[in-house]
Amino acid sequence: MKTSTILMHSVAALAVSVSLSFSLPAMAAPAAAPNVANTAAVSYRTVNIDGVNVFYREAGPKNAPTLLLLHGFPTSSQMFRNLIPLLADRYHVIAPDYPGYGQSDMPPMDKFTYSFDNLAKVIDKFTVAVGASKYALYVQDYGAPIGYRLAAAHPERVTAIVVQNGNAYDEGLANEFWAPVKVYWGEKTEANGSKLRPLLELSGTKWQYTEGAHDVSRISPDAWTVDQAYLDRPGNKDIQIEMFHSYGTNPPHYPEWQAYFRKHQPPMLIVWGKGDKIFPPAGAHPYLRDLPKAELHILDTGHFALEEESAKIGSLMRTFLGRTLK
Repeated sequence: MKTSTILMHSVAALAVSVSLSFSLPAMAAPAAAPNVANTAAVSYRTVNIDGVNVFYREAGPKNAPTLLLLHGFPTSSQMFRNLIPLLADRYHVIAPDYPGYGQSDMPPMDKFTYSFDNLAKVIDKFTVAVGASKYALYVQDYGAPIGYRLAAAHPERVTAIVVQNGNAYDEGLANEFWAPVKVYWGEKTEANGSKLRPLLELSGTKWQYTEGAHDVSRISPDAWTVDQAYLDRPGNKDIQIEMFHSYGTNPPHYPEWQAYFRKHQPPMLIVWGKGDKIFPPAGAHPYLRDLPKAELHILDTGHFALEEESAKIGSLMRTFLGRTLK
């Protein structure tokens, strides 16, 4: 199956309104944090979790409120390279790579279970290992089902949530993109898995960054080039196909996560790229059913919104977290 067939537009999903009736006053991140250049030095560390070296980026004062940034597919903590300096003067920021992603170890599939349940367990142990007893979450794409597993298991640890193109509602999976993936969930065969492999090639990776972007000239080619280098490692594409299948374990958790939202009412900032063909805005609006006080911003960009809108998102986060984390 060609990539273009897999990645068909979902007219119904894109028909939802993406305009907002309100907006917060703009606050430029550099103006709000004049000393960012001097305070946002990033450290690159690893910690061993059950025999697996987990790489992470860390910045900001360790006695400040902690932000745990959880990346999506097919990227790594490098997706936060532009955001971290906008926050690290005020917050302790940690951004890990999951096993099999980025600079973390990539144990073979016969030695490590590549599933959302297991990655969430690793990240849970990671937070303990780095002393993050309380944290605000930033979740995107794969980061959402990983982060929401942590939040539902440890609601007392989560101080706030920023969700960016990360799904927790059936409406977010109703578009055409998911049709062949759902077939694979129902029948895990090599033939069905092979239909998803174009997503792991350079054209598919680049598509995730450029589709829906307002100005492609603002998307650094380094982003998809680095991601593709990790995907092209021997054995990694098989890991990703396994993770595609494991994604089918997430929708059954949606009622549990929605119940967590309703019961605990975590402060939530929703920032969403309206041009995303994987997680369209149809998945953003349902959060407001369970979290009516959540703040929603639909941005004129795509799946990896930070590539174009890191300054905007950083500014929104500083305002949101500034009034939320006391």
